[in-house]
Amino acid sequence: MSMSSSTGTTPPDLLFVLVHDGGLAPDGPDLLAPLSDALRHHYPNAAQMALHAPLRDATGRCVWWPSPEPSPEGLEAALPGLIQRVRAEAALLDLPWQRVALAGLGDGALMALEAVQAEPALAGRVMGFAGGYLARPTHAPQDVCIHLMHGLADARFPYRRVVDAAQALVSLGADVTADLLPHLDHGLHPALIEKAMGQLRNFIPAKLWREAVLAAQEEERAARQ
Repeated sequence: MSMSSSTGTTPPDLLFVLVHDGGLAPDGPDLLAPLSDALRHHYPNAAQMALHAPLRDATGRCVWWPSPEPSPEGLEAALPGLIQRVRAEAALLDLPWQRVALAGLGDGALMALEAVQAEPALAGRVMGFAGGYLARPTHAPQDVCIHLMHGLADARFPYRRVVDAAQALVSLGADVTADLLPHLDHGLHPALIEKAMGQLRNFIPAKLWREAVLAAQEEERAARQ
């Protein structure tokens, strides 16, 4: 785990937790560095925390679960540590869970998405890049905005699984966006990061829309009296 504090002099107003992909060499490049830079540019007073897969396989690569592929058992074993770290860092920064956002790449996206499915009130937003759910969601995480960014040429995690999950979440009443970009293979491409920054800036959760409508209706009733 590594921590990067905000660049301002005031306490951080947001926490971005960057969840790295599994299957990387311990001394490999920081694949989430471009996302970290973009977040730092758009949210200079936000804190960042990077979470890396804690296990090593037989070749020395960092992985989230001991099995070659993610499984329900592996996910159940891996999630508590991630959840504990996120909660501890938010508490240290004195930030409510709504001010926490998770962002993951590949297996890290799976971890981030499944974490808010398993643990209520953990984060207010999740950004999943080139990854998705282990299984089709059966419930919508309450008051969480889900943003999925994926390449249509991704052979490691086919985009159809992302579409299926997004459709399931919509039917369950979740706040979800899915941006599928042509010609992009598996990875964190600049175009995906650009889409994510746009969603963070412009997407308005349904809860806020409902609150705005109710407020407008109340003002209209008051004006009639």
